[in-house]
Amino acid sequence: MTDLALVIEPEELEKHLQDENCLIIDMCKHSQYLQAHIPGAVFLDYNYIVAMDKPTAGLLPDEEHMSRIFSSLGLTPEKHVIAYDDEGGGKACRLIWTLHALGHTKTSLLNGGLMSWSNEGHPVSNEQTHAVQTQYKAHYSSNHVIADADYIFRHLEADNVGLLDARSTQEYDGIKRFAEQAGHIPGAKHYEWTDALDAKRNYRFLPAEEIGSELNDLGLGSDKEIIVYCQTHH
Repeated sequence: MTDLALVIEPEELEKHLQDENCLIIDMCKHSQYLQAHIPGAVFLDYNYIVAMDKPTAGLLPDEEHMSRIFSSLGLTPEKHVIAYDDEGGGKACRLIWTLHALGHTKTSLLNGGLMSWSNEGHPVSNEQTHAVQTQYKAHYSSNHVIADADYIFRHLEADNVGLLDARSTQEYDGIKRFAEQAGHIPGAKHYEWTDALDAKRNYRFLPAEEIGSELNDLGLGSDKEIIVYCQTHH
């Protein structure tokens, strides 16, 4: 049984490249995947794990669709998914969150993604990996990781709930508007998602204690349920 942390380093992943219990999923652009990817990784287009109900974007696709997608990747309930991208983790994290919403918590994020992997001398391949089709049944059973508008509205004044707006400062302040209304949800604190990344360390996350300190300063401590949102849940 594979036992990996939620966030892992390239050195740890390299030990598991031949592990049959691991499913490595590449969330980069397809052109990048064809050029260079982690050996054995299967490609997944980000657009396949998001749905739209205009004007709302970034929704969870229906269970039938997700069953087809994950079956085509060779996913089984026993597999431990390791996800990565080349943009700081946005796409890979969305995949992991989706899996958690389905109750599949055997997941890891490669810290720094393809940038830390390739820039630090780990092997890459341009051979496409074709997964063996499975019969994965997707079912949204872990609602504790999903918050809808009604839930947020009911908890706007709750002391044990905090809202984190991960968009740009201009979006948070209402200077840029990509939705029907400008600005942010009342009471939400601003912490742009890229502020958690360290460009000097191949876009790994900053140390957990540093991020924790910054969130504590915003009143988003570990004693609260934190609801994170952006424009499209990317």
